[in-house]
Amino acid sequence: MKKVLLALAIIAGTAFTTLAQTKSGDSGKFSIGVDPALPLGSTKDISSFAIGADIKYELPIAPSTLFTVSAGYTRFLYKSAFKDGLKALGIDKSGEGFVPVKVGIKYYIENGFFVEGQVGATFSTESGGGTAFAYSPGVGYTFDGGFEAGLRYEGWSHNGSVSQLGLRLAYRF
Repeated sequence: MKKVLLALAIIAGTAFTTLAQTKSGDSGKFSIGVDPALPLGSTKDISSFAIGADIKYELPIAPSTLFTVSAGYTRFLYKSAFKDGLKALGIDKSGEGFVPVKVGIKYYIENGFFVEGQVGATFSTESGGGTAFAYSPGVGYTFDGGFEAGLRYEGWSHNGSVSQLGLRLAYRF
């Protein structure tokens, strides 16, 4: 928990420094997206699919470079065999929910192509679920008209790890 708090303090310090360096005429953009994902590693043993939604704010800090802040909700849907095992124990659940909150840097390479890296924390919505350190490198493309598609690897680390390969389909405004 101390490592997560330290990471969040570093992220917050970076965010404030970055925001202070922007020009007064620069305006950011919001985007809202849907995030289907495929669980990876040991996560795929209990879940075959995850679905989520998020909102992201992007603030220009240099040419082709944006500071990002995002928050959302992700739900890992349990496989039938895992749900049946839980039912045998008297637990009736279809999956688990999480709230990832991240900051990062998005860099446009050429035309609409970009690379992005984010770090932050993921909060479980389950009783006693706890908080995990989150990291997420990815690539994507921003289309004319405000639509965006991105592919990312996302990992959450807390007494083990949860990982996924996610797709983000979003509208920027």
